[in-house]
Amino acid sequence: MATAKKETPLMKQYNAIKAKHPDALLLFRVGDFYETFGQDAVKASKILDIVLTKRANGSASHIELAGFPHHSLDTYLPKLVRAGNRVAICDQLEDPKSVKGIVKRGVTELVTPGLTLNDNVLDQKKNNYLASIAFGKDVHGIAFLDLSTGEFMVSSGDLSYIDKMVQGFNPSEVVYCKNNREQFATQFGEDFNTFCLEEWIYGFDFGYEKLNTHFNTKNLKGFGIEESKEGICAAGAILFYLEETEHKEISHISSISRIDTDRYVWLDKFTIRNLELVYPQQSDGVPLLAVMDETQTPMGARLLKKWMVLPLKEKEEIEGRLNVVEALIRETEITEQVLSHLQQIGDVERLVSKVAALRINPRELLHLKKALKNIAPIKIILENTTDESLKKFGDKLNPCAQLLEKIDVNLKEELPLNATQGNIINDGIDSELDELRKIAFSGKDYLLQIQEREKERTGISSLKIAYNKVFGYYLEVSNAHKDKVPEEWIRKQTLVNAERYITEELKTYEEKILNAEDKLSSIELRLFNELVAFTSDYVAEIQINARSIAQIDCLLSFAQVAIKQNYCRPSVNNEKVIDIKEGRHPVIETQLPAGEDYIPNAVFLDDISQQIMIITGPNMAGKSALLRQT
Repeated sequence: MATAKKETPLMKQYNAIKAKHPDALLLFRVGDFYETFGQDAVKASKILDIVLTKRANGSASHIELAGFPHHSLDTYLPKLVRAGNRVAICDQLEDPKSVKGIVKRGVTELVTPGLTLNDNVLDQKKNNYLASIAFGKDVHGIAFLDLSTGEFMVSSGDLSYIDKMVQGFNPSEVVYCKNNREQFATQFGEDFNTFCLEEWIYGFDFGYEKLNTHFNTKNLKGFGIEESKEGICAAGAILFYLEETEHKEISHISSISRIDTDRYVWLDKFTIRNLELVYPQQSDGVPLLAVMDETQTPMGARLLKKWMVLPLKEKEEIEGRLNVVEALIRETEITEQVLSHLQQIGDVERLVSKVAALRINPRELLHLKKALKNIAPIKIILENTTDESLKKFGDKLNPCAQLLEKIDVNLKEELPLNATQGNIINDGIDSELDELRKIAFSGKDYLLQIQEREKERTGISSLKIAYNKVFGYYLEVSNAHKDKVPEEWIRKQTLVNAERYITEELKTYEEKILNAEDKLSSIELRLFNELVAFTSDYVAEIQINARSIAQIDCLLSFAQVAIKQNYCRPSVNNEKVIDIKEGRHPVIETQLPAGEDYIPNAVFLDDISQQIMIITGPNMAGKSALLRQT
């Protein structure tokens, strides 16, 4: 009886890597393709609409196969992640040209719905939160991390409070202890992408040590979370999950904060839905956010969305925001100047996270330079204003002048997406790089110089230099001039009408040309990586800039909307009175046909004379509109 053959070396390697990530869809790099096998291939072919085939696996058995070109990763990866998959990206860890046999491979990144830095997966106007819930007896902990911005927060409370937090932050993925599966399903249903972790990962001692190790602290008092036992358990599990998913460069997660439960009005999912704050209930509807959002930067848009579902409670803070809005409405010249620079800034918050994770490409680093160039004038404009509330914002901004100059000096203005493609570093930065560029790009000119020089020296008028794969560069002499060939030339080939020779000079120069391009890319890559490392020293300053710019952007958006819609500043107090004169529903008003005016309504409620209002009228008379606008 014949014994079945073993599986192929490639499939043996694949199965060993897949065994470490059984719950992830594994993209396995083979040459110029990312391949999926078995059930992963069946799943990927349906989601991506790519062809499903079969390949032999050593013995008579076959295995399903579906793949796509490696350069299409940014097209296909978002589709897999948005379908709720965890995707393990397995790359070749060595150059196949320099290896005999099977190439070493390993998982370089595990992308999950809640953990990604890929721009095509992320929504520019929305935070991408990973949530971690630590279930306790009466008090439960919750932590939120947006890996793309470095924002890390914890809180704790009863289940209804945790539920409101989850609805408010709307995480893309939730991790929790596998022992709490039933409890999670009962409370949150099946609306979220989830992943379960072992019980020990949610231990307090483990979490406490994990956080102190990451932040290089002895305790967590400085962050104000020392007493939040359940919150620490939840946050520690997030750091563990980052390690497990190969996210090791996380220096941009430089702080953790406690979500102040008393600072905000915590809205439940029904309130958020019924008021249509962020999303409309009907497909053709318009939410409040769409009317209020005149932001110019992605981080401004994300912050505005957060402000929308987390209204402030403290009078002082509310007045602080209103003061800035009023100043921006009054100072029209300043508003226009700041606005023009905000439009040029882009997503500096997510760019700097890529710097910290060492995943920024040359073009993105150029965008970061452009952002810093536009932050500097905003700082000057705000610092020179007479309004104290605006001056405070100017003081917080850091133009990072030294970094700006460094990027400006080193980087070219036209850049490829990938640092390995070369031609990214300016001339005059590295003498070896300049020399190699001359050789690689001026090689033909130099060869022509040799040709002309040798023609003159030998008197061989028909002499020419050419190239083929067998001999490389050679000198060709017709038979009529054979007797003029110098002794030091080495004959390589005899043709019917000519002879071909090589010289030491040609061989040396040929080696230089062939090696120049290889060396060029490695030197440019080294210089680019050094520039990224230099930039990473400014992560904290740029993060502060990003947060300040986001706030300026939001408040400027309010000012723009107020001017456009003719809104007035509300008078806010701590009394139990709602007194609205000529109130208008912001969404309905903006959706009215041209020329039709909104009919305003007055609303008065207090705890003495009028505690209740009865609103009557037929369908579509505006009863619910009055409720919502109030």
